[in-house]
Amino acid sequence: MAVSLLLWTLFLFSFIFSLQSHSKEEEEDTPITRFQQYLRFNTAHPNPNYTAPISFLLDQARSIGLTSRTIEFVPGKPVLLLTWLGSNLNLSSILFNSHLDSVPAESEKWIHPPFSAHRTIDGHIYARGAQDDKCIGVQYLEAIRNLKSRSFSPLRTIHISYVPEEEIGGFGGMMKFAASSEFKDLNLGFVMDEGQASPGDEFRVFYAERTPWHLAIRANGMPGHGAKLYDNSAMENLMKSVELISRFRESQFDFVKAGKAANSEVISVNPVYLKAGTPSTTGFVMNMQPSEAEVGYDLRLPPMADPVALKKRIAEEWAPSIRNMTYTLKQQGKLTDHLGRPIMTPTNDSNPWWSIFKQAVEATGGKLAKPEILISTTDSRFIRTLGIPVLGFSPMINTPILVHDHNEFLKDTVFMKGIGVYESVISALSSFEAA
Repeated sequence: MAVSLLLWTLFLFSFIFSLQSHSKEEEEDTPITRFQQYLRFNTAHPNPNYTAPISFLLDQARSIGLTSRTIEFVPGKPVLLLTWLGSNLNLSSILFNSHLDSVPAESEKWIHPPFSAHRTIDGHIYARGAQDDKCIGVQYLEAIRNLKSRSFSPLRTIHISYVPEEEIGGFGGMMKFAASSEFKDLNLGFVMDEGQASPGDEFRVFYAERTPWHLAIRANGMPGHGAKLYDNSAMENLMKSVELISRFRESQFDFVKAGKAANSEVISVNPVYLKAGTPSTTGFVMNMQPSEAEVGYDLRLPPMADPVALKKRIAEEWAPSIRNMTYTLKQQGKLTDHLGRPIMTPTNDSNPWWSIFKQAVEATGGKLAKPEILISTTDSRFIRTLGIPVLGFSPMINTPILVHDHNEFLKDTVFMKGIGVYESVISALSSFEAA
């Protein structure tokens, strides 16, 4: 009986101590807990909550002595700009950008709730936005917090921007901001934006992006009986185009499979929808050939692609009017900047910002992989179009790429190492003296 009572007492004390330790951990104010706080704000589309995260970021900015401005180019879609003034205001400034919003998450398909920021025993922090890209939004601030604690003083002014709507194209966020007088007044010389995780031990860095084109091809023809064979039906004409486009897609993909080009260095053409048929109460009328048929494609063009040649191919081969075909083409961005140059940031010695950035990463013991063209798009494209150099970089190595995936997570040690990398990068870039 005495032994049982002793064991019960020990268990009770252990349980109380565990609760107290857990409570203490929850109350701690550390880079990790601040990251978790930021992740818990549900900024997923279609109804992102921007008010709460901006309030949190403003509190963080005040705690480390940064000035702030909130600008709305579109009502309800705020842009937050934080600033650390440099000692030489004649020099161009530096911008570190991230976005507030995130894509939706299917909660039932996650191990942990997507906005709980649950941290497992092995240090995995599960949350939508953990990699894309709330991590860098907090790392910027934590790096500056550490630099200020060491009395570092930047030569160049440092700006940090948090923009809305990136996940739905950036048209109500960075596009408006980059075209504004407020953006021009920043006098930017260099910008850093989001990148992607690296499954290996080298940091990935991106110097350009592919431009999306949305192509819809429509074929028209006389309707007819399902048993009849005749020329120029809508479906026949559309399928000819589908076959031609498939061959072009295969020719581009062959370069990737042969190792002659990266996935992001070729023109990708992927079918996204097909509409045809005459609807019925049970599905479709099977003995009737339709008079209209339509197919949609998502195209992605690298900056070195020839848009004139591709438009000619679309008009003459893929959707020729002589086959009763029409098409609409929506270009979701530009391939050249304001001077007509391909929208790319040089990653060689011709670009002094690249050299400084590379040395700063290497100073932390890190190594950069071969610079890449990003396979998708970010807000960087709106800035590069102005002729301002931009590098996409998120310091996550030995991490699976979980952008927009279920169970998105970032390991705590990877997050903390990224803060140290940004300390080195921010101090080096803001200390660059050349005009």
